[in-house]
Amino acid sequence: MEYPTIVVMLALAQYIFFIMQTGFARGKYKVDAPKCSGNENFERIFRVQMNTLEQLIIFIPAAFAFSYYVSAVWGSVIGVIYIVGRFLYFYEYTTDPKKRAPGMMLTFLSNSLLVAGAIVGCVLSVS
Repeated sequence: MEYPTIVVMLALAQYIFFIMQTGFARGKYKVDAPKCSGNENFERIFRVQMNTLEQLIIFIPAAFAFSYYVSAVWGSVIGVIYIVGRFLYFYEYTTDPKKRAPGMMLTFLSNSLLVAGAIVGCVLSVS
């Protein structure tokens, strides 16, 4: 389970990067805490951070469950696709939020595959 753990830790490192981007944007766009609005550029970066947090709650347990019940290698590959999707989403959302769909779809499909595979793998292991 080393590879899935590495991939999940990379996803968490990515999230730390997004947190840092939000912090830098607060200073750059003068959006003092606790405010979360006031500048559209800040709001875009903040939304990437929050959307990533929302996705991580699905990704982390699903990645480990899929890797355990189905395949650690395939769980890791799907996890890397998730990470690529998140970076794509970050780029798309911060440049033009209307064009964020490809990154979001990679994230959605990755999470969906991990959850569905984990369910099927777990059910089959019970039999």
